[in-house]
Amino acid sequence: MWRAFLAMGALNNLIPFSLIVWGQTQIDSSLAAILNATTPLFTVVLAHLLTHDERLTINRLFGVIIGLCGVVVLVGPEVLHGIKLRSLGLFAIIGAAFSYSCAGIYGRRFQELSPVVVSAGILASTTVMILPLALILEQPWTLKPSTITWGALLILGLCNTAIAYLIYFRILSVAGATNLSLVAFLIPVSALLLGVFILGERLDWTAFAGMAFILIGLTAIDGRLFQQSRR
Repeated sequence: MWRAFLAMGALNNLIPFSLIVWGQTQIDSSLAAILNATTPLFTVVLAHLLTHDERLTINRLFGVIIGLCGVVVLVGPEVLHGIKLRSLGLFAIIGAAFSYSCAGIYGRRFQELSPVVVSAGILASTTVMILPLALILEQPWTLKPSTITWGALLILGLCNTAIAYLIYFRILSVAGATNLSLVAFLIPVSALLLGVFILGERLDWTAFAGMAFILIGLTAIDGRLFQQSRR
């Protein structure tokens, strides 16, 4: 079980958290959130390949294709101008989204356990893995964090991770990996609003076009809106 916790900690915490934190040093938070919303696109394909009860339907295939078009719109112009730090930042966020999707599939094995036990095991495992890296690479004793920094760390750790995990594994056990990943519907819209109105970020037309493609793709993957329109 501890080996499973370590693997889940790497897939759902260590890898994506590190990629997102570094990626956002190169790109705006709004753009990072839009790319993070590609998680369900990877999850649908992986669920089809690795599970027996979440198959790839026509709607889901169409959604994946449309969503990938959105990624191309977002990343394409950067690639055409050569690989730069900004381009690497974009790919880092996409890598984090892929890692999240792998975690969604892998986390199905914890369905019989309490969400509290799973959350505690995974966070403890992640701490064990990340602590040596933090000590070697970041040397935290040399930093002088402000009160705002400590407050941000407290909110990230308690609200955005610990409490979120309790909800995450509860939904995963009753709704499945694909349905769980559809929470990505909320990520680009909320982060876009926060980034623009709080951080003063400015996005060009490719960001909005890419978000539109991704949201259409997620709608197709979900399928319920199309079913209601047919009725």
